Amino acid sequence: MIEGLLQLSWWQLILVTLAMTHVTIVAVTVYLHRAQAHRALTLHPLVAHFFRFWLWLTTGMVTGEWVAVHRYHHARCETEDDPHSPQVKGIRKVLWQGAELYRKAIADRGLVERFSHGTPDDWLERHVYRRRSLGISLMLLIDLALFGVAGLAVWAVQMAWIPFWAAGVINGLGHWWGYRNFSSPDAATNILPWGILIGGEELHNNHHAFPSSAKLSARWFEFDIGWFYIRLLSLLRLARVRRVALRPQLDAGKTHVDTETVRAVVVHRMYVLADYARQVMRPVAREELCRSERHCRRVARQAWRLLSADGARLDAAARERLQQMLERSQMLATVYQFRERLQAIWDRSAASQDVLLESLQQWCREAEASGIRALQEFAGRVRSYRPAVVV
Repeated sequence: MIEGLLQLSWWQLILVTLAMTHVTIVAVTVYLHRAQAHRALTLHPLVAHFFRFWLWLTTGMVTGEWVAVHRYHHARCETEDDPHSPQVKGIRKVLWQGAELYRKAIADRGLVERFSHGTPDDWLERHVYRRRSLGISLMLLIDLALFGVAGLAVWAVQMAWIPFWAAGVINGLGHWWGYRNFSSPDAATNILPWGILIGGEELHNNHHAFPSSAKLSARWFEFDIGWFYIRLLSLLRLARVRRVALRPQLDAGKTHVDTETVRAVVVHRMYVLADYARQVMRPVAREELCRSERHCRRVARQAWRLLSADGARLDAAARERLQQMLERSQMLATVYQFRERLQAIWDRSAASQDVLLESLQQWCREAEASGIRALQEFAGRVRSYRPAVVV
């Protein structure tokens, strides 16, 4: 049976291999990541068990171990304790040795026990699914039976798929290169605005900004195929979404800062900062720095990135460039200072409601008196904020 039971042509074999690896990606992003690690949704027991079984066959990963490493990554992100930060360990090591870093992390049984709470611990998990070699060996036999000798290549691709795309690309490039919608307190980036091979996990900055959201896309051009499957399962009553990231609501008739405004600014602070960067810092940077359209595309974009970045994440050279830029433009320095003051409001979230209210009211008054049009318009927008209503 050189060709196997299915006797597929070469192009059919490629399609089947891609389909099977896609199921594995969906199992990782929907079941392991969003449902188990972050509790953003609950899955019907049949669906959850199918994903457990499929991951046992195609990756040999144990649910509790994967969840523990991922939760620890969020808890210690970009520090020496982070299991796979390219900012600490280097991009080359994480990209090409991500699987080794994962195995090193799960070898710490204390870490696994501490961060794996709530994951499956039934008889099948203890006696079957924790026997990694059994599952991947069974997958090899299935591939050989279905595809013949070519099954060896199919199996090799299946075994390399998650170590490369998840352990390497997402954990590596997803904290090294790409664009950022939100100023999350780490280096997480969005690698691409759309993705099928990685199941939506490429929107990594969005995820770190809202870890407990079942939906990873945030802008109109971003496509989260994992969310597509979650919505499909929800329609079939096989999944229930618990949390998604919500934007603050805008009430055009609301012209004063009240406790609802404060709550909206604090709860939706990632969106507030993102709006401030696009609606204030970007136009001011263009106005102050552009000498021509070509010059503007390059210089203003670089300036905007420096102005909207978390100062703690800038290296010495970047901080020096930022300081020189602020010294050259009083207007840029002003909008930068207003951004820092706005962020300080939710950093003081432990303060009393009255203190937060007075701080935000004063911020809006001074922004409107700044004489900077973009800043004045944004202050008016802040006054119209209401917390999003969950329906």
